Amino acid sequence: MMQRIVRIAVAGALVWTVAGTTNAFAKSGDVIRTGACSGTSDWKLKLSPDNGKIEVEYEVDSNKVGQSWRVRLFENGTRIFAGARTTVAPSGSFTVRVLAPNPAGRDAFTARATNLSTGEVCGGSASIG
Repeated sequence: MMQRIVRIAVAGALVWTVAGTTNAFAKSGDVIRTGACSGTSDWKLKLSPDNGKIEVEYEVDSNKVGQSWRVRLFENGTRIFAGARTTVAPSGSFTVRVLAPNPAGRDAFTARATNLSTGEVCGGSASIG
């Protein structure tokens, strides 16, 4: 019985440790959304207040180095970034960082990335403000 209690306590501590480190780099006020793409890749969209602006970070992780992606970011329906990115070592991911204006009210951001070789599509949306 005592061994079972110890195992449950250790398992609980491990879960708490992992959960506590999930957003280790998030600051107060950050908004982070994650999801799966249409294939095997994953995406993350992070919004952070930054001196009256909004820092937008969009990451796609395919775990494959050298893939080319077309990326677009939108704020309230207006395109704020369009370009190409290539996944890099060691993780096989890329990140786009943009400092966006912060008009009054709530701001809605959307992201879309398309793998130019496979056609895999990643999305993402989040709001802040």
